[in-house]
Parts: sequence; C-alpha cells; structure tokens
Amino acid sequence: MLVVISPAKRLDWADRAVAVTQPEFQADVSRLVRTARNLTLGELKKLMSLSDDLARLNRDRFRDFADDPAADITRPAALAFAGDTYLGLEAATLDGDEMAWAQDHLRILSGLYGVLRPLDAIQPYRLEMGSRLKTRRGKNLYEYWRDQLSLSLNAQAQVTAAQVLVNCASKEYFGAVAPKALTLKVITPVFMEDKAGAPKVVSFFAKRARGAMARFIIQNRLRDPEALQDFDIGGYAYQAEMSTAEAPVFLRPYASP
Repeated sequence: MLVVISPAKRLDWADRAVAVTQPEFQADVSRLVRTARNLTLGELKKLMSLSDDLARLNRDRFRDFADDPAADITRPAALAFAGDTYLGLEAATLDGDEMAWAQDHLRILSGLYGVLRPLDAIQPYRLEMGSRLKTRRGKNLYEYWRDQLSLSLNAQAQVTAAQVLVNCASKEYFGAVAPKALTLKVITPVFMEDKAGAPKVVSFFAKRARGAMARFIIQNRLRDPEALQDFDIGGYAYQAEMSTAEAPVFLRPYASP
C-alpha cells in the first residue's frame, strides 16, 4: 500500500537530526527554479496571489535556491511542511522504524519537487501544484509533470509489492497524477462531519483527518485495504452504507473548529 499526501502553503522547519535522502526529480527542480527566477516581482505576485512581502520573500528564495545546497538550509520533507494535514500526520513523533516504513510507503506530492519521500532534503520554497507557471512543457505544472508522477508511484509500488494507493492528498495535488498512467487501484477516504443529521465535508477537519489516516497506515503497516475501516482517530467511524470500495466514508459528530 502506498499513501500520497500534499503539502501546505508554508514551510516551518522542525528541529530533528535525521539522515536525509535526495529527491528523485532534481533536474526538473532546477529547470523549474530557473523558470521562476526569470519572473518579475509582479509576475511572481500574480502567479501565486501573494502580498508584496511574500512575493519578495519567494523571489529571494528562488534566487538563492542551490542545485547542491548545504545541509543547514535543507530539512526532511515530512518535517518541513506545516498545515492541517501535517498536524494530523505528526511526522516528528514517528519513531525510527515508523519513519523507515514511511520512507518506502509514503509519498508527498509537490509542485516544485514532483514526488518526495519523507526524508528527502528540500529547500524553502512556495510553488503550488495549481500554479500556472509556463514552461516548455506547457502552460501549468500539471502539463509540466505529465506522466512522471504516476510512473514514479508505479515504480515504488513494484519495489514494495503494493497494489493500492491511498490518496490522502487534496484534489489540486492529486490532479497532477495521470490516471491512465497509474497502475495502482486508488482509494480516496472521505471524512465528514454530522451536523444535525446532515453529513458534510468540512475542509478544516478533513485535511487533518487525511494526515491522521496517513499516520494510521504507517503505524499499523497496513496492506489490506479493508483494514482502513478500522480508522477511528478523532472520533471518526466507518460508514459502510455511505461508502464505496474506492471512497470509504468516515463520519463523526460535528464540532465547531
């Protein structure tokens, strides 16, 4: 079983000494950085809907981005991202064996890096998958990555003998995975809140639950898709009558954020 998640918009370094690995698509990262460097401050601001201060910060990040960065400016991907999904994953509290299993079974989708392993060393950046960054491959990052992300996931699935991919990523990020090139069965858990008998997806809660599901899979070394039904973190319970094989539904009583 493989799990994919997507990053949040900002980076927040965590202090933890771990051995890091190198991202798979280094050449593509360099190409995208060179393209971003050629943007004016105004173009960068418009591309990602940034304030003036954030536009300057990210212009400087692309300017300073190194092909061979020093160790003190990189962090492992799973410990670098911040946001609701990563609050649910709690990667910094995984023990060594759990992180080693995650290294083989968890993948993080990234607009700049493509696909990351949890311990891949990354530099500070901001480039969301939905960005309309024009390159020689097309008008946005979906066209840039094409089949590469799917082929990477397929290759890792062969290494681990996985036949199922559990999609805990957002629609924006998983949209970069080309379905026709993907050989794995995809399962996308749905997390809902029951408010007065009217179940609905609340983004704030669903993001954190997706991270918690990824953690649940890692800690229990899951391989059987049916074992996902045992997920009960945060008060969620599997709803057989609302579920399909590709979209298991988990419901809990609504609580105000």
